[in-house]
This record gives sequence, C-alpha cells and structure tokens, in this order.
Amino acid sequence: MLVSIGLGTIVVTTAVLTTPLASQSPVKQHTRYEKFIPRSGARPEGPARPFGVRAGAPEAKTGFDNLTNGYFPQGPPFDSLNKDNVVPLRSFNDGRFVFEEVETVAEGLGPTYNAQSCRECHQNIVTGGASQIAEHRTGHTVNGIFYESLGGSLIQSRATYPDIVEHVVDTDETRSFRMSTNTLGNGYVECVSDSTLLAIRDAQPDDMRGSAPEVPVLEGDGSAGVGRFGWKCQHRSLISFASDAYLNEVGITSPLFPDENTSSGVFVGFGSGYDPLADPEDDGTDVQAFANFIRSTKAPPRGPSTPDVFYGARHFTEVGCAICHVSAIVTAPADTVINGGAFIVPRALANKTIHPYSDFLLHDIGSGDGIPILPLPQWQYTAPMIRTAPLWGLRTRNRLMHDGLSFTFDDAIQRHAGQAANVTATFNALGDTEKAQIMAFLDSL
Repeated sequence: MLVSIGLGTIVVTTAVLTTPLASQSPVKQHTRYEKFIPRSGARPEGPARPFGVRAGAPEAKTGFDNLTNGYFPQGPPFDSLNKDNVVPLRSFNDGRFVFEEVETVAEGLGPTYNAQSCRECHQNIVTGGASQIAEHRTGHTVNGIFYESLGGSLIQSRATYPDIVEHVVDTDETRSFRMSTNTLGNGYVECVSDSTLLAIRDAQPDDMRGSAPEVPVLEGDGSAGVGRFGWKCQHRSLISFASDAYLNEVGITSPLFPDENTSSGVFVGFGSGYDPLADPEDDGTDVQAFANFIRSTKAPPRGPSTPDVFYGARHFTEVGCAICHVSAIVTAPADTVINGGAFIVPRALANKTIHPYSDFLLHDIGSGDGIPILPLPQWQYTAPMIRTAPLWGLRTRNRLMHDGLSFTFDDAIQRHAGQAANVTATFNALGDTEKAQIMAFLDSL
C-alpha cells in the first residue's frame, strides 16, 4: 500500500528496532539507518524548469478515468485480469490489478501491518486517489530531541496474531495521525527535476522559504535527491516510496526493505513462529508494478470553472497562498537522468505542466507532528515541519491537513501559523465576498 505517503505519509523511521527504548539515542541508532543516509549529494538534473505564472509547457493529462497517461500501455481489459493471467510489468491495467490485489498471510502479509492492499488506502475517486485512512505515529521528545517508539515511529494498527498487535506506550507523548495521500499524477511529480524544486525554494521570501531535504534514492547510485513523497518529503523516487510502503503498511518485504518490522521492538519475522515466509517476500516485481502504475496515472482533474473560481484563484495568489501552494510546475525534458541514475524521464511525462498547488518542500506552519525524517541529529530540524500538501484533488477530500483533523477549508486555513501566519492574517482581513471566492476556487481543485 502506498500511503502518503501518508507512502503521504510513509517515513523510513519505521525500520526494525530491537533495542530497549531506554537505550535508544539518535547517535546509537546511526548504524540502523546507514542505508537511509546518502553517500553523496544530489546529482545535477539539468536547469530549472518554469513554475508558477511562467509555466508554459503542454498540459499533463488529467482525469478520474482509470486510463493511462501514456507512460505504460493500457493493456488488456481490466475486468479480464485475475491472479492466473496477470502480468505485473506488462501494462497500466496489470499494474492496477497488482495495486488493488488483497494480500494474504501466505503471500507475505504482516505480521504487523495497516492494510491488505495499496488500494485499501488509495481509492477515491479512482484507484490511486486519497482516502480517509490514517496511519498512527508516536514517540517521545526530550529536550527537543525525538526518540522513536519501541518498534519505530509507525504503530501498525493490525497484526496476524492477537498477541503482537502494537500499542502506544504511556511514555510516548509525541502522537499524530498521517492521512493517506493522493498518488494520482505522482509520475509527473517524480519527473520534476531537483533543480526546479530548489529554484522554487530560492524564489520564496526568507520568512516563508521551504526546506528541500536531500534524501537517498535507495535503488540509485548512492547519491541523494530532493525528497518530495511522503508527509516529510522522505523519498525522492517512486520505487523507494513503494518499497517503504509495502513493508510498513502491508508488511511485505522486498529487496530494498528486506527485514520485517518488529512488534513493539520484539522480533516477529521469519523463524519467530509468526511469519511463514522467508525474506524478501517480494522479489521486487510487485514494487516495480506499483511504481509503473503510479507513473502511468493521470493527474487529478479540475472541477467546473466559474467567475467566482476565477476571482478566487486571483485572491489565492494575492494573499500569498501560492508562495507555497505553487500553481504550476513544468517537468524535466525527456531523457533527463534522475533518481541517482536509476530512471530516465520518458517522453510521456517530460516537459509537461502540472498544477499540484504545492512546492513539495517542508515548512513549519505550526501544525507539524514533531517527528523528524529520521531520529538522527542531522534530521532533527525536520520535526516541526510538514510537506506542503498538494491541493490537486482537494474537492474529493473532507479530512484535511496532514492529520485529517481539519474538516472545512476555513478550519485548515486557520491552522496555518508559523511561516504561514502572515498569509493567514491577510486572508482573515479579506471581505466576505473575497473569502467566498477563495472557497469556490478551492472547491474546484
């Protein structure tokens, strides 16, 4: 399953922990996270592409129609596919079938997990969209330093045996939900060059400038990339993102994440009596199918345009919302090498204008969850930060912000403090007509 991310939402801090909580420290855990520390900085990915009002490349394909954007062929009729005839890496429809497939214990589900398929958390309005499903993260913070819970910051909500269901311990007072995010159109997002995201960051005013964490591309050459997937921008590539989610949400190991999670720090993997399959349980085929499917999805489409929507978009920009919720970004040219050399931007996703209404950067707007990308000293600064939520597809959601605890657009706006405090104050100073037009605009996304 891909929770956003949530994979909104998937964070690599869920790696296996077997040491007692009292012995945990950001320094001592360093060796546990060596794979998540890049060996070198981000590689060049070409010049920055246009963004905001300067975007002018052809439009990316959009639609809630379960049709490919052209990256992969559509394939055989979806209704004709079953477990016996599916070919995971053949087509969009095959990838969708794998994305929707309900996993069983015999296929590697668990022992601890959150969902039985990717679709379980990503299906609104079509497969790959957002949902009402949230994951649960905890830990505790001492003198400004975050420490994970016994089995990692992610508390899996389900298990294959009753005695290994994870629970929150009283001492873990840093607690939060993270909502499953939309994955539609994320193939285009992956093909936005690092240099473009850095240019967006550098164009922002000092007091609203976002952070662009350089994170590892686990399938790459060891160099870093600018993170963009997950609520903490913890992944740069969809392969890394999908591998993380397959383990941490469904409990299925794969080459990039070959070790089972613990249950509150207790080993429950193969050989423990709780897990019947040796690791890795997926040879990488399912993970690649997930990534191919997401790369082939169309971006969320806009709703009807009206005069109120038109003027609402103008006010949205005037008050400063578009500084972080960037209205348009152009993807990298075809044949650009990205993801630490592991992926080449294909023509179907290249030089396309997308309208995600996000800068895909981290900001401190006063509503963060207090959990860093990793419980290591170099990542502690990310604890109060959260990724700018992409607003495309916003009209299909009724649980807003990273934790899903805002229920109206105004609720969400009023929670914007910190770096967004001046923007919120400017919005609050508008007249009722201008505010209503902004709401109409948001409801068109």
